[in-house]
Amino acid sequence: MKNELTVFENEKFGKVRVVTENEKPYFNLNDVCEILGLKNPRQVKTRLKEDGVRLMDIIDNLGRVQKNNFIDESNLYKCIFQSDKPEAEAITEWVTGEVLPAIRKTGMYMTDDVWNSIMNEPEKIGELLINYGKVRQENENLKFANKVQEQQIIELQPKALYYDLILQCKDLLSTTMIAKDYGMAAKGFNKMLHEFGIQYNQSGVWFLYQKYAIYGYTQTKTNAFVRSDGTPDGKPHMYWTQKGRIFLYNFLKDKGVLPTIEQEEVGA
Repeated sequence: MKNELTVFENEKFGKVRVVTENEKPYFNLNDVCEILGLKNPRQVKTRLKEDGVRLMDIIDNLGRVQKNNFIDESNLYKCIFQSDKPEAEAITEWVTGEVLPAIRKTGMYMTDDVWNSIMNEPEKIGELLINYGKVRQENENLKFANKVQEQQIIELQPKALYYDLILQCKDLLSTTMIAKDYGMAAKGFNKMLHEFGIQYNQSGVWFLYQKYAIYGYTQTKTNAFVRSDGTPDGKPHMYWTQKGRIFLYNFLKDKGVLPTIEQEEVGA
């Protein structure tokens, strides 16, 4: 399959070629490694999620079809996490602040009927954009509601299916509390768990990936608050169970990440 590509260029970092397929961006692996100072793209590829790496046919500037490795957004962040380049944080801001919004801003799909309607009646483009915005927002709201509902359904299933009764502690811990055990802030701790493929963020709320979501590691609670206009509202937050805390300890220990108390013992 041939894919047209878009080149995003920054005078400070260089360029990255991006292919958009089904509204999902894929980034050229060689370009990503170049701007991040990762010298061996083949070696980098072995540390990425296989299902997020695609060998794509693209058309170069001379009209020739070339095969290139492209990576999805999740693997892009894994590459950034591997980089020792001082500019890695600034590169992240460029990608998340300029490249991705530009892709998503222009990612609207038009059927032939809609395109012909606009060509024949240009005044309808305003109506189209308004409807497109409404539908897109409705879809985002629906996906978010489904994720919350899915998480709560999992949590309501009999806990005996997932872990021993001895671990059924009612105390829940926020990410901030667990992060302190590792001498980290919640923001950095959440980012680390995301990089390790444990959780992802949607609409400002963290969710476990499905492979971990079924084991009773977390519970979701809705925290009530009052908006600036006086309207009551609520926002779901993910909390860790004691079993989840043990899971994080074992998982992170295998990765060489220890709580501060054990770091002190090792250094003694």
